[in-house]
Amino acid sequence: MLSRNAFLVDIVQEKIGTVLKLDSIKNGESWKGYDFLIFNTWHWWLHTGRKQPWDFIESRGKVKKDMDRMAAYREALRTWSKWVDSNVNTTTTQVFFQGISPTHFKPATDLTYESDPPPEVTIVKEVLKNMSTPVVLLDITRLSQLRKDGHPSIYTGLNGNDCSHWCLAGVPDTWNEILYAILT
Repeated sequence: MLSRNAFLVDIVQEKIGTVLKLDSIKNGESWKGYDFLIFNTWHWWLHTGRKQPWDFIESRGKVKKDMDRMAAYREALRTWSKWVDSNVNTTTTQVFFQGISPTHFKPATDLTYESDPPPEVTIVKEVLKNMSTPVVLLDITRLSQLRKDGHPSIYTGLNGNDCSHWCLAGVPDTWNEILYAILT
């Protein structure tokens, strides 16, 4: 079963509009009972304007028009981690978290690469480290940072710069091969 919730936490319709609830994860009920759970989030947290699927963010009981996205991401991941720790039976379910798919803003011909992990990677690792449930991190960030050549935009002139949507088959296929190797 594929359950797509790009933010892991709940987005609900209320009288004031659509609210991203950083401390609510009722949609997690549909995740129970599976042998494997593979989670992934971050890319969508950057959307603003019409691409942003909420009007407000609820954080610690307070509704705000917006807030620092790193702080919101950290809070949502902590809510998710509490849900996993409370609801996953590790004798029957293995949990994976796919790392951050990087963006490539420099041209593919630029021979310099990011040397430090993006701050969102640090947040993921911090949250996973503090969990009682073992979660396998599919740490694809560094591997993908080194594959700027995988972007079709350098060949077509289209402006895509994130590996989740724009890399040629080789990069996302490698992510799947890593997962498969862990499972076998």
